[in-house]
Amino acid sequence: MSLIKLENVSFSYDKRINAVSNVSLSVEQGQYVAIIGHNGSGKSTLAKLFNGLVLPDSGSLLVDGLDVFNKKHLLEIRKRVGVVFQNPDNQLIASIVEDDVAFGPENLGIERKEIGERIDFALSSVGMQNFRHSSPTRLSGGQKQRIAIAGVLALKPKILVLDESTAMLDPQGRKDVLDVALRLNKEQNVTVINITHYMDEVVSADKVIVMNKGKIAMSGTPSEIFREKQKIEEYKLELP
Repeated sequence: MSLIKLENVSFSYDKRINAVSNVSLSVEQGQYVAIIGHNGSGKSTLAKLFNGLVLPDSGSLLVDGLDVFNKKHLLEIRKRVGVVFQNPDNQLIASIVEDDVAFGPENLGIERKEIGERIDFALSSVGMQNFRHSSPTRLSGGQKQRIAIAGVLALKPKILVLDESTAMLDPQGRKDVLDVALRLNKEQNVTVINITHYMDEVVSADKVIVMNKGKIAMSGTPSEIFREKQKIEEYKLELP
């Protein structure tokens, strides 16, 4: 069974122009999927649809078999799909790293002992265990983004969605975050969806989806997509 399955999904913010138009796609357990497209292509709207931040205007959307239209499922869906957004400062709320990572589990009412175990797991997963008692304000952009990922991992999601999570980072910060995502995928079988406009970030993906004007323009392996140089350029993208 697909972890995420969209069938003919459309969504618009103003009820006039669809941000996502008649999109059908599936994401399987353990896959590393890259969704790429220029600004306004609809790729970030997909991230919001994946964990129920917005609901489709039409079509069907199942997350790990749960229907997003059933309000009783939304909390469980948001536990299973963790989203890391573009600006880590918007996701860091505590003055100490370990408190920030604990914030999500605490709000779910998880026992203190298990929260401690989840903090250890999450920080070690992103290579930030030595910064447990540091202030997030003193960290680099890449380090902050890794803490944001740790905060999501502490919720033990099945799916990690990176929504333009490297857009505000320098090259080293981008590499660090992508290395973490790839390691989580390969070593812990976390399903990863990387939403980006950087073509070089899709090289390691199992599947690449190219969005254009709210629709899926292309889909395939990285090598299949890279062979279509003319089409890539038509969609205002560049080969890595």
